[in-house]
Amino acid sequence: MITREEALDLFRSDDLIGIGMEADAVRRKWHPEGIVSYIIDRNINYTNFCTEYCSFCAFYRPMGHAEGYILPKETIFAKIQETIDLGGTGVLMQGGLHPDLKVEWYEDLFRSIKQRFPIHLHCLSAPEVANIAEVSGLSLCDTIARLRDSGLDSIPGGGAEILDDEVRHRISRLKCSTQEWMDVHRTAHQLGMRTTATMMFGCGETLEQRVNHLELVRRLQEETGGFTAFIPWTFQRENTSLGRFVKEEATAVEYLKTLAISRIYLGNFENVQSSWVTQGLKTCQLGLRFGGNDVGSIMIEENVVAAAGAHHRASEEELRRIIRDAGFIPKQRDTLYRTYFLN
Repeated sequence: MITREEALDLFRSDDLIGIGMEADAVRRKWHPEGIVSYIIDRNINYTNFCTEYCSFCAFYRPMGHAEGYILPKETIFAKIQETIDLGGTGVLMQGGLHPDLKVEWYEDLFRSIKQRFPIHLHCLSAPEVANIAEVSGLSLCDTIARLRDSGLDSIPGGGAEILDDEVRHRISRLKCSTQEWMDVHRTAHQLGMRTTATMMFGCGETLEQRVNHLELVRRLQEETGGFTAFIPWTFQRENTSLGRFVKEEATAVEYLKTLAISRIYLGNFENVQSSWVTQGLKTCQLGLRFGGNDVGSIMIEENVVAAAGAHHRASEEELRRIIRDAGFIPKQRDTLYRTYFLN
C-alpha cells in the first residue's frame, strides 16, 4: 500500500490514465474473475426531521416544520414488500437525527420488520447511532448491541463526509465528530457487525484532508477488518446552503482520479464502488476501469441525494448492460457482497 505522500503526489498528477491503470491492477488482484456486482435494494428515509442543519443537505426539515414527517410502520412495510417483489434483498434505512426517537422505537421497528420479511436491514448512519445512544442515555456498545439483537444486520457508512474535524466544523458542525464516527464503526465491528465506509468529496476540502480520510478508514480496516466496501461520491450543490460557497461540483475527471486513488490507497478493502447516482451511468462505467468492482444499487427509491440535484436513474437491465459493455460479468449481490445469485 502506498504512503500519504505518494497519495498526494497522485492527486497532484495529471497522469489520469496511469493512475487508472494502477488502480485497475489492484482491482484485478482482488477480483481476477472479472465480476462486477450490483444490488437490488431500496433507500427508505424514515424521517426527515433533523436537528443538525448540515450545510450540504437539502433533505432535512427542522423540528416542527410542516414538511417534516416520520413514516408510519405500514408505509415502511409497503415499501419493503415492493422491494421484495422486485427481487430486492435489502433495505438501506436512514433518516434525520430526531431528538425524540429513542432506542426502543428502533427496536420495535426492526423487530416488526423481521417478523414480516426475510430482508437484510442495512440501517442508520454513525451520526444516527450516536444520536440514539445520547437521547437514550446509553453507551455506544449497548446501543449497537440492542439494535443488532432487534434485527439490525449492518451499518452503512453515511455521515462520514470528510473525516477531518476542520472540514466537519465548516459543513456539519453539529454532527458527530471524526472520532465519534470512527467509534461507531469500530464498536460495530467489535460486536461482529459489518459496515461500509464512504467519502463525500468536493465540498471545499484540501487534498491533504481527503488523504486524512483515507488514512483513518485504512487504519480501522487494518485493526478490525470489518468494512465490506469503500464508496466515494461527490458533493451535490443544488438546493444546499453550502452550494453558495462551493461554486463548482467535482468534475468526472476528479471523481475518477479520487476513485482510483482510493482503490490504490485502500489496498485492504476488497470492494470499491463506482457511483452512478451522483456521476451518471457513463462515468460509473468508466469507474470500472479506475478501480471499481461494484456499481451499487438500482435504488428503487432515493431521496437525499435527489433533493440536492442528482436525478440519475438506473434499472437492473441498464446496470447489467454498462457492466457487460465495459468487459465484465454482471452479478447480483447481497448487502454483504456475497454474489451467490445465478444471473
